[in-house]
Amino acid sequence: MAAALELFSRHDAEDVSIDDVASAAGASRALVYHYFGGKQELYVAALKSAAAQLEARLRPHGNGRPMDELALGLERYFDFVEEHAAGFAALLKGGPANRSGEIGEIVDSVRHRLLRLIMRQMRVEEPGPALRITLRSWIASVETAGLDWLEHRDVERPTLERMLVDHMVALLGVAANHDPQVAELLDELVRDQLL
Repeated sequence: MAAALELFSRHDAEDVSIDDVASAAGASRALVYHYFGGKQELYVAALKSAAAQLEARLRPHGNGRPMDELALGLERYFDFVEEHAAGFAALLKGGPANRSGEIGEIVDSVRHRLLRLIMRQMRVEEPGPALRITLRSWIASVETAGLDWLEHRDVERPTLERMLVDHMVALLGVAANHDPQVAELLDELVRDQLL
C-alpha cells in the first residue's frame, strides 16, 4: 500500500502500472493482483487507506476553546501531511481529472467529515449558506496550502498553521458582513478567545 501511495502521489494513476507497484513493493505482480484485483482497485484501496489515516488523525482529542481546537486540528493535519506526504498528495492530486465515481466519493467523504468536525468544534448545529461556503472554502485553502508546503517547504510549519487559523478568522469576518449567523458566531469565537 505504501509503495502504491508513493507512486500515485508522484505520477498520474494512468501512468502507474501494477508492475511498477509490485517492483516498488518488492512483491510479485501476481501477489498484487491476488490482493487488489487490478490497478483501479489498488488505487481505490490506496486512497481509502490515506483517507482513513487522515480522518483518524483529525478526531478531536479535547474539549477546549473552538479556535484552540482548530489550531490543534491543523497541527495534527500537518503532522499527517508531513509523515504521509505520499498518501496526502495521492488523495488530493491523483486520479482522473473529473474525480467521478468511487475516487471522487473518497475525497468528498473526507471533506464532508472535516466540515462536520469544524462545525462541531465551533458548536454549530446546522450552518447557513454563508457559513457553509466559508468553511468549505477554508478546507480547500488548507488542502492547497498542504500541497504547496510539500512542494516548496519555504514557510515554517507553525507559521503556516497560524496563518491558516488567521485565514479562518478573516473568512468569517467577510462572511459576517453578509450573514447574521456568521456575525454572531464570530463574536462568540472572539469573546471565547479573550476569556
